Amino acid sequence: MSRMRIDILTLFPDTVSAVLHESIIGRAAKKGVVEINCVQIRDFTENKQNQVDDYPYGGGWGCVMMAQPLKSCLDSVMSTVEPVRRSRVIYLSPQGQPYTQETAKRLRRDYDHLVLVCGHYEGVDERFIEACVDEEISLGDFVLTGGEIAAMAVADSVCRLVPGVLSDEQCYIGESHWDGLLEYPQYTRPEVWEGREVPEVLLGGDHEKVEKWRRKQQFLRTARKRPDLFEKLDPADEGDRKLLAEVKRGAGNVMLTDPVTCRPAASDDLPAILAIVDEARASLKKLRVDQWQGPYPAEQHFRFDLEREELHVILHGEEIAAFFTLSTREEKSYESITDGKWTEGKQAAVLHRCAVAKKYRGSGVAEKLMRFVDEQTLDLGLNCVRTDTHKKNKPMQALLRKCGYRYRGNLTVVVEPGHDTARQGYEKIIKVRK
Repeated sequence: MSRMRIDILTLFPDTVSAVLHESIIGRAAKKGVVEINCVQIRDFTENKQNQVDDYPYGGGWGCVMMAQPLKSCLDSVMSTVEPVRRSRVIYLSPQGQPYTQETAKRLRRDYDHLVLVCGHYEGVDERFIEACVDEEISLGDFVLTGGEIAAMAVADSVCRLVPGVLSDEQCYIGESHWDGLLEYPQYTRPEVWEGREVPEVLLGGDHEKVEKWRRKQQFLRTARKRPDLFEKLDPADEGDRKLLAEVKRGAGNVMLTDPVTCRPAASDDLPAILAIVDEARASLKKLRVDQWQGPYPAEQHFRFDLEREELHVILHGEEIAAFFTLSTREEKSYESITDGKWTEGKQAAVLHRCAVAKKYRGSGVAEKLMRFVDEQTLDLGLNCVRTDTHKKNKPMQALLRKCGYRYRGNLTVVVEPGHDTARQGYEKIIKVRK
């Protein structure tokens, strides 16, 4: 296939050309890997006023672009196109098919010449569309003042798939939407930024583990951010099928489609909170892994939190998906770290008695809960929050590290007789943005 040529029919050729001849696409054009031409429609009018629009028949608000200047402009462009080229004329229209990465791949695969027609005003004469346009494309369900932004998006997304534009095809085959998944999270230096650490797996140098982690993150991100895409996934690769099943199990098949909010708990919330506690207690594989042991916590503990206005619930829509208690009462045990220390001179809020409903595990609710903890801490006039967890509770430790908490040492916490009192202390200094 010959190099990709794109002709853009527009009323603002200088503006469009300035954008598309910068950065990566601009460098590719200079190398001759792609050819991008921006053609002024107004140059093909047939009156002294260079008129490109007129009032619509039948009346109505606004004007419509005339068929003649568009057709003459298109004819001029096509007269310079080699007969061997496979051309496609595309009108950028809010009535077109939604543009996706699959569309970009199809246009790159099936054609080596695209003509992108930019409409304006109230649209273009329907007869031009019927006679000259091969397909209509829309960026989404909204209306722009002209087709130029959409044309630039199409040109950019198609050109970057042309060999030689990017350094390697790996630059785009792992990106969002390439295979129906969103891209995995990326990190760079420093290793710790505002208390948030780079995931440990990325620092170990084991490339196989890194690839497995990144692939799973793609599934997780798609499930959380684009449940509409996640529902359509049907991977052929056996490893991907296993990952898909694992993510679905972990998320309890709940996708966050409704707003996730936080509010102070009320007495009427206690049945849902206690149900979450019972789920957590029943799902423990071994004792002494988490705090949910025996009769603790029970209703009286949460009523204690309610009286002090320290209990909060996380809502997905109208459903209680999680809860947490945030106290300003420093526990005596928090002063007795045995092999570390808290940040000196800090009054801290204490996070305890928190859990996510089983059906919401893996959905992203836990991370949102931790962000609400930050907000509530700041609302209390503090910027330090502390918590503890059992040494064997690896998932909670991973969540804390992911959300910017630092391990500060071991401590002893007495909750109820007969419980494992050995815990790990974690602390976060919340950065206050000015």
